[in-house]
Amino acid sequence: MSQHTSLKFPALRQQVIDTCLAMNIEGINQGTSGNVSVRTDEGFLITASGIPYKKMVPEHVVEMDLAGGYRGEFLPSTEWRMHLDIYSARPEAGAVVHVHSPFAMTLACQRREVPAFHYMIGVTGGTHLRVADYAEFGTKELSVFMLKALQERTACLLANHGQICFGSDLESALWLAGEIESLCHAYWAATLTGQPVILSEGEMASVLKRFKTYGKQPGDLKGIDVSALAVFAPVKRDA
Repeated sequence: MSQHTSLKFPALRQQVIDTCLAMNIEGINQGTSGNVSVRTDEGFLITASGIPYKKMVPEHVVEMDLAGGYRGEFLPSTEWRMHLDIYSARPEAGAVVHVHSPFAMTLACQRREVPAFHYMIGVTGGTHLRVADYAEFGTKELSVFMLKALQERTACLLANHGQICFGSDLESALWLAGEIESLCHAYWAATLTGQPVILSEGEMASVLKRFKTYGKQPGDLKGIDVSALAVFAPVKRDA
């Protein structure tokens, strides 16, 4: 295969590859079953279909537009519709990660939503992690069901399939995929010894308020009334 020095978005393409490798290293994906994409100013870049991540080079990251067209010699992932529809419906989405992580897949196969057994469920944007209705992989129907489950959410399970999530960039999307898997694992473990205590709607409303500034530094909080978000920070001292 020839190397094309004029390839567009070379740095972003490499970031997609690095994210794929990290998914497998972290144990939230196996083989080539997952797929990753990142938004560009012309559409998005997505992993090619069936290319092992260790063999992936920038040419294997396929450029697509939001009308469903692609450029290059390689076909995009069979799940390209889900990625396209997220970017079209959710302007805040900068990157999408779809994986078949073991515990998320287990609960998805049971079509079992994850309730607010732990406050970190709030990272999904709501009080529970939904499960999208079942449809065959790669179909428009699956994408429609996924978008419904993602309403006011940044992640969902896909029935008898796996999980999908999005973030502002590849790093945040990968982190969220790992967090979803951790929550699914913990919920599964908690149900083995009894019925987990579920946080109330009021308790989760407060959590969701605070999550608006979760993980942010002062530079990220410009224009935000921190006091209204119930975030309690220590007093900053002069150097």
